[in-house]
Parts: sequence; C-alpha cells; structure tokens
Amino acid sequence: MTADEQNILRTELARLQQEHRDLDAAIEALSDAPGRDQIQLQRLKKRKLILRDRIAFIEDQLTPDIIA
Repeated sequence: MTADEQNILRTELARLQQEHRDLDAAIEALSDAPGRDQIQLQRLKKRKLILRDRIAFIEDQLTPDIIA
C-alpha cells in the first residue's frame, strides 16, 4: 500500500470516527427525549453499527500483517 493510499484511508477513518461519535451523541439525546421516535432511534443505531464495521475494516487495512 502506498503512502498516498494510507493517507486517504487515515482521512476516511478520521471522518468515520467523527460521524460515529456524532451518532452516539444523537442517539443519547434522542433516547433521553420525551416522546422519542423509536424508528429513528433504530435507524441511527443501525447506521452506527455500519460505521463501526467500516472503521474496523479500515483499521485492519492500515495495520500491517504480523506473522507470529
């Protein structure tokens, strides 16, 4: 993997991590709100899980394979 590809992945990783934190805050706020919208809450949680999987994939791409 080239340095440019690693920089692109790191930039994408930072963006996804920020979005994940933002979703976490939105989910918490929506959970505490009276008359909360359960469907919207489920959608946000699903998006957060998708982001978590994508973050893990990118982290795996950036971590060199080490054979023990």
